[in-house]
Amino acid sequence: MKKSDSFYGYSLILAFFMLFLAARSQLITDFYKTSCPNIMAIVRREVQNAIKIEMRMAASLLRLHFHDCFVNGCDASILLDVSDGEKFAGPNLNSVRGFDVVDNIKTSVESACPGVVSCADIVAIAARDSVLLSGGPTWKVLLGRRDALVANQSGANTGLPSPFDNLGNIILKFANVGLNLKDVVSLSDSLIDALYRRSYNWTI
Repeated sequence: MKKSDSFYGYSLILAFFMLFLAARSQLITDFYKTSCPNIMAIVRREVQNAIKIEMRMAASLLRLHFHDCFVNGCDASILLDVSDGEKFAGPNLNSVRGFDVVDNIKTSVESACPGVVSCADIVAIAARDSVLLSGGPTWKVLLGRRDALVANQSGANTGLPSPFDNLGNIILKFANVGLNLKDVVSLSDSLIDALYRRSYNWTI
């Protein structure tokens, strides 16, 4: 499977996963229609600027969203800077990046709509735009998430798929969030890449 095919397959599976979670949470696409009507344009502009500086940031923002959603849903808990936070969990160390880009997006959004848009929604929109701006598919992002006040490092350590997991554990972790064996196969290239990068202390 080519890298681009893997990336697009990965993004489509993640999109369906996010839509499934959103449907359960009764989110809507026009949540910020009156309170922050330019939210989509602001996020896309900042993501585009980040990708112009570093093309691989698109994959990093998608991975950031994926790792956030695997633990307690898509609540931006991965962004919390606490010593026992998800950001510092084993599967995220030397793996997840793009936090500075999210900070830049949040700053721009706050300038236009202070105190309105959640970080969780910003991360979700940024992931979609990263795929779209890289030539991949698009999807409607359902909005209205609330940001977590606490992180779950133990949940990240036990729930996130790791390049050190055996196949049985990876399949089980995907099944725990409603994904099947086909999804594991489609995403396996990402796990292999993560193992390779970790071996050389690289990040995507």
